[in-house]
Amino acid sequence: MDSTPLERPAPPAGRPVLVVALLATAGVVLALDQLAKAWAVRTLGDGRSIEVVGELVQLRLFRNPGAAFSFATGTTWIFTVIATVASIAIVRASRHLGSALWALTLGLLLGGALGNLTDRLFREPGFPQGHVVDFIDLPRLFVFNVADASITAAAALIALLSWWGVRVDGSRGTAPEPAEVPGGGQGEVPGGARPEAPGGAPEGAPGGVRGEIRGQVPGSAPGDRS
Repeated sequence: MDSTPLERPAPPAGRPVLVVALLATAGVVLALDQLAKAWAVRTLGDGRSIEVVGELVQLRLFRNPGAAFSFATGTTWIFTVIATVASIAIVRASRHLGSALWALTLGLLLGGALGNLTDRLFREPGFPQGHVVDFIDLPRLFVFNVADASITAAAALIALLSWWGVRVDGSRGTAPEPAEVPGGGQGEVPGGARPEAPGGAPEGAPGGVRGEIRGQVPGSAPGDRS
C-alpha cells in the first residue's frame, strides 16, 4: 500500500496568485531575452567576438533560422507554429495551476517560447520566418540565447517534478485505500461464525436455549423441585 502523503492542491482562491507568478516569470524572461538580443545586435553586429571564459565561452552574433541551439535550420515557419501552440497550451494549463514550482517552471517555458517567437515574428527576413538572434557561443558545441537557456531550465524542472510525482495542480501521491476485514465485508465476523449465547449454543441454532431461565438451578430440568 502506498504510504506517500497526499498533498492538497492549492484552493481556487490561491490560484490567481500562482497564475500572476507564472506570467511575471514569463515577462521577466521575455524582457531579459529581448534586451540581451538588442545589446548583442548593437555590440556584436560588426562581427567582433568577446571572450567570457577564454575560448570555452564567447559572445558572438549569429542569426538562426532553426530551432534552439541552432538545430534544424531552414524550417523556421514550423518552429513558429510550434512556439505559438506551446504558448497557448501553457496558458490553458495555468487554469489548473496549484504548485509554486510548476508556476516557476511554466513561466520559464512560456518566457523562453515567447522570446524566440518574437524574433520569428518581427525580425528579418520578415513575418513569420524571422531569424532568431543567438549570441552565447560554446565553440564546437552550439550557440544559444537567454530564451534557449530558460527553456532548458524549464525542461530540467519538468523532469524533476515528474520524478517527484508533483502534478500541475499541486497534488502528490495517492490516498491510501481502506483496509478490508479478513473474511469478507467490513464488520463481518471472520468465517461467518454466529455469536454464542450463554450456555454454549449458538444463537438461532435449532434446539439452542437462549440463556438460562431465571430461578432455575443449574443442572436441573425445568419443573424439578429440590
